[in-house]
Amino acid sequence: MTPHRISTWDFSPPARLMGILNLTPDSFSDGGRNAHVATALTAAQDMLAAGAAWLDLGGESTRPGAGPVTADIEMARVLPVLRGLVERGLGPISIDTAKAAVAEAALDAGAVMVNDVTAGADPDMLPLVASRRCPIVLMHMLGEPRTMQHDPHYTDVVDEVCTALEGRLKAALAAGVREDAMLLDPGIGFGKTTAHNLALLRALPVLTARLGRPLVVGLSRKNFLGRITGIVHPVERDRLGHVLHALIAPWCALIRVHDVTGARQALTEASC
Repeated sequence: MTPHRISTWDFSPPARLMGILNLTPDSFSDGGRNAHVATALTAAQDMLAAGAAWLDLGGESTRPGAGPVTADIEMARVLPVLRGLVERGLGPISIDTAKAAVAEAALDAGAVMVNDVTAGADPDMLPLVASRRCPIVLMHMLGEPRTMQHDPHYTDVVDEVCTALEGRLKAALAAGVREDAMLLDPGIGFGKTTAHNLALLRALPVLTARLGRPLVVGLSRKNFLGRITGIVHPVERDRLGHVLHALIAPWCALIRVHDVTGARQALTEASC
């Protein structure tokens, strides 16, 4: 395979939108909606037409309490859709996975970036990314999905998230990943309370200055929005989510969203 060239992609702010394409039966927001290849391809086309700059494909739910799946299951969910997108010339595509085997198969099939919620915990992930010269998103998570929301505690959430991400940056550099290939995600909703999430969102300028790498943020439809508003159904949280998207856009390279149309409208109106 020809290595993917990092310089192809512009990750400078203000934010571009990354459409979330869940290919799982148990996602917290739209689980099962894109279970069929044809449905998933239509959803992807709609996201791109609405203004998404990226598609982020995931075959394993990372909602609070979710259990792991095997690499074979994950690939069976993701690869047919990925191949269909590539055949239609749709993308660029990021593979949302913590497994190096899945990432490798997806890169072989045409994905051009890895989005890893464990920041390279799989010992084969960072060497793979280094060898392929593709970008990677390194995300902060306290614990793992099954337990991450069981009373998460920090003394100083901003400092501790920064310190943890600095550690993963160093690990990636040591594995041979180029610095300009790395994007960082503070992990909103991943082992954080509502107060932690809001503190991190307010501190995005601090994270940008301290970490020196482009930021990726995903807050779309997450539980903390429901706690703020009292809204139970995830889709109905989009209004507040888009307000926050507009506020954080100057500090982000990519914002992961379910509702691309609404997010694009919010970002457009905020820039006027």
